[in-house]
Amino acid sequence: MPSGSARASAGFREPFELNHFFAPQRTSAAALPDPEPFVRNLTRGVLEVLAGVREVDQLARWLTEDAFRRLVTRANLAARARSARGVPAKRPVHAILSLRQQSPADGVVEAVAVVQGPARTRAVAIRLEGMDGRWRATSLAIL
Repeated sequence: MPSGSARASAGFREPFELNHFFAPQRTSAAALPDPEPFVRNLTRGVLEVLAGVREVDQLARWLTEDAFRRLVTRANLAARARSARGVPAKRPVHAILSLRQQSPADGVVEAVAVVQGPARTRAVAIRLEGMDGRWRATSLAIL
């Protein structure tokens, strides 16, 4: 491999220059759709994954890698708990009672959905960031 000036003249780029072109590109909120329907649908999808009636892979394109891995881990734990208790997976019946969102920066939305289920009421906190022209969840917490 060439080094020094020969490397530069061969057309090699520094990693930070390549990341500028190939890494996920931030998108302004003005270029993105209203995040509320996305938050509602993602909340329902996540609760269905945890209930065992939806495959976690169906949500992969809407989550960043870190958020996806955490959801996979939590879904596996929920599946093991259901198996240990002998409870079959069944479609959850949830109602989204309220949805609050704020934008701490351009292209970033932090939202909390309060969801009422048959057994208890939960909060689902989601951080969305505009990447490559669409919303992606970078953080997800179910309380």
